Amino acid sequence: MNLPINGLDDLDMQILDILIKDSRTPFLEIARQCHVSGGTIHVRMKKMEDIGIIKGTKLLLDNSKLGYDVTCFIGIYLEKASYYSNTVNELKKIKEVVEMHYTTGQYSLFIKVICKNIADLQDLLLSKIQPIDGLSRTDTLISLSQPIDRNIQL
Repeated sequence: MNLPINGLDDLDMQILDILIKDSRTPFLEIARQCHVSGGTIHVRMKKMEDIGIIKGTKLLLDNSKLGYDVTCFIGIYLEKASYYSNTVNELKKIKEVVEMHYTTGQYSLFIKVICKNIADLQDLLLSKIQPIDGLSRTDTLISLSQPIDRNIQL
């Protein structure tokens, strides 16, 4: 038996492993695979939600089938670290920003953006992102494909 990680035991890790592979697996199927009752799975899931291991569920979309054909990453340089909070608050208002990371290295922030096309990306940069107070400049990298998209394997 492995040592518990963040209060999780082997059963919790087994449940997470099943859900990482297919998050739509019914609790009763998880219970069958783990050789426990459905009630046990409910209790364990609640525990993992309460301690913040499970933060919710996400619907994964095929963005291109919805007309969003451009995914890019934008490195953001701030004039000063004191502009961080304002910049984050402004970026949260932009629907095309789907991820944001506070980073080490050359960028202060690194964001993932999804747009319909290059013209929309250009408009987003010129009218919504670059005018943010305290933002000195940006570097944009366009994603050509995403051959890996997964959770960490336990």
